[in-house]
Amino acid sequence: MLQRCLDLLAPALEGPEPVVVDCTLGLGGHSEALLERFPGIRLVALDRDKEALRLSGERLAPYGERATLVHAVYDELPEVLHRLGIARVQGVLFDLGVSSMQLDEADRGFAYAQDAPLDMRMDQTSGVSAAEVLNTYPPGELVRILRAYGEEKQAKRIVSAIVREREKEPFNTSARLVELIRDALPQAAKRTGGNPAKRTFQALRIEVNGELAVLERAIPAAVKALDVGGRIAVLSYHSLEDRLVKQVFAAGAATTAPPGLPVVPERYQPRLKLLTRGAELPTEEEIAENRRAAPARLRGAQRIREDVE
Repeated sequence: MLQRCLDLLAPALEGPEPVVVDCTLGLGGHSEALLERFPGIRLVALDRDKEALRLSGERLAPYGERATLVHAVYDELPEVLHRLGIARVQGVLFDLGVSSMQLDEADRGFAYAQDAPLDMRMDQTSGVSAAEVLNTYPPGELVRILRAYGEEKQAKRIVSAIVREREKEPFNTSARLVELIRDALPQAAKRTGGNPAKRTFQALRIEVNGELAVLERAIPAAVKALDVGGRIAVLSYHSLEDRLVKQVFAAGAATTAPPGLPVVPERYQPRLKLLTRGAELPTEEEIAENRRAAPARLRGAQRIREDVE
């Protein structure tokens, strides 16, 4: 949905010296497309993965000082902009979830289709790994994580098997976990929803990287950083992410006035205008070209007024 993201942001990026933030740099595909289509922009791009920064730095080197790459998590956007002396930006793009590079590199442990160390950290220089979560978290906490972050209905059954097996030998690799999940689930649960391990892997990844907590802070911070007329586009890949984005956008697009006022004062007026009707989905052609695009959900909004205290 790259082209649609560019089209959504375009009206805000055609003024004098606009600044656009790519909050999820990855391998730099979106950033490169932004720099190519909008020759006048200054790009600030964030990523917590140092290897992604190195590779995208090589890719974006031809654009010189137009691109500033920063090692940061996207909820650190206010601090990053402050350090760079940027008061407001005209565009923000989020492409959430795991990058293709992280999925394709077996030793990162994100993919359940290949055996790998259970790491799942987007920034491998800090934080606890998925193996540490599996081997040390209390059973009740593991059940909560699988239910809340993976929407796994069989969480208790899976966690019981994990606790039983980790007492024999700690978990280190993904293949053992995938096999345990297959054995733990009833036959009916295995027949629906694709690979039976995907919900558990999603839950572990979200916990390891604090993804939802980070996103809860990041989307409001990005909206606040937008100049009036600025636009934000967010690509989500599961319902938990999309729900958070929807809530922030809907709240910004609603009036906060008490009911019954004959005239709504400025401070109660909406701050955002929604640019998408619900969440836009990828086309069949896009999915055929890249199956990883299938769960994508795109939402966009425009800042239409300043905050009024």
